[in-house]
Amino acid sequence: MDTSGHGGDGGTAVTVDVDRSDPGHRAWLKEAVRKVQADANRSADTHLLRFPLPEAWGIDLYLKDESTHPTGSLKHRLARSLFLYGLCNGWIHRDKPVIEASSGSTAVSEAYFAKLIGVPFIAVMPRTTSPEKCRLIEFHGGTCHFVDDPRTMYQRSAELAAETGGHFMDQFTYAERATDWRGNNNIAESIYQQLRLERYPEPAWIVATAGTGGTSATIARYVHYMQYDTRICVPDPENSCFFDGWTRHDPLATSDRGSRIEGIGRPRMEPSFVPGAIDRMMKVPDAASVAAVRALDRAIGRKAGGSTGTGLWSAFTLVAEMLATGTTGSVVSLLCDPGDRYLDKYYSDDWLARQGLDIAPHTATIGTFLETGGWPR
Repeated sequence: MDTSGHGGDGGTAVTVDVDRSDPGHRAWLKEAVRKVQADANRSADTHLLRFPLPEAWGIDLYLKDESTHPTGSLKHRLARSLFLYGLCNGWIHRDKPVIEASSGSTAVSEAYFAKLIGVPFIAVMPRTTSPEKCRLIEFHGGTCHFVDDPRTMYQRSAELAAETGGHFMDQFTYAERATDWRGNNNIAESIYQQLRLERYPEPAWIVATAGTGGTSATIARYVHYMQYDTRICVPDPENSCFFDGWTRHDPLATSDRGSRIEGIGRPRMEPSFVPGAIDRMMKVPDAASVAAVRALDRAIGRKAGGSTGTGLWSAFTLVAEMLATGTTGSVVSLLCDPGDRYLDKYYSDDWLARQGLDIAPHTATIGTFLETGGWPR
């Protein structure tokens, strides 16, 4: 930074030069950015799977399979973007930890990138996070820091950053701005590229569940930017405030309980959730999410996490509405992460019983829908 002034009457100009650049840090920074970009360069795009529906319906249902990323979830894209954002902003420094408030999948992916560039990683998470996610975080070199009240995750993360001199990544604030929503092979552009040769290349609906809200914001902004007619639906699980905040136009909406569907649903309206960009929201019972994810396993032989079930239930609803109005087209939802992380939860009847969740009525609804196209009103 150069500042010039005059010292006294007739004094000569004085230049004060402050140079904060550190050649060692700049070399490390260049190498860190290269490594993160190289990860994207060697990663193939994720598949777009078809969910089997009767051909005569004239409606195609797809799932964007984000479980095939190196860290096994949709959050791999987000973590890569957040690391590039933090590095290029000068927030992430060598030998200093990156801290994140996360219920699991984001932390798994961020632990991977922290290890890739050689910095410590600490995940601040609810004590109820699945053991498999904790194992994966530690496998990638991260440390798990548990809190009993999910609402304290943000504060504790900021405290740890201050105590260690590290960087609180804060996915819930920066998710929507760290991703290039205009394209650059983001998830939205990828979906449209993969649909080019399908019979309905411009989907009627894209369904995106919300944790940070970054994915729904990226997809919705891209749709508007490209002037598509596709509409964006965001389903919300129980114990989440997004639906209430969206319907009431209340940015201060809160929930006093944590979501049972890991990775989505929040106790506050997160800064990265962009309500004005999306077209519709649905409130989905947790039992319906579990029923849907089990139906997915029966239909295509793929287990997935509960957030995938939340989106799939909403996709079924949209397909049924299109059928009822004689509308043809395509619907796209997301397969967010693999089900092997949740075998002790969404695939466990004992866990369902402990949670008081009865999936039988929802399973019956899905069965009737897949046979007849009918949906309860």
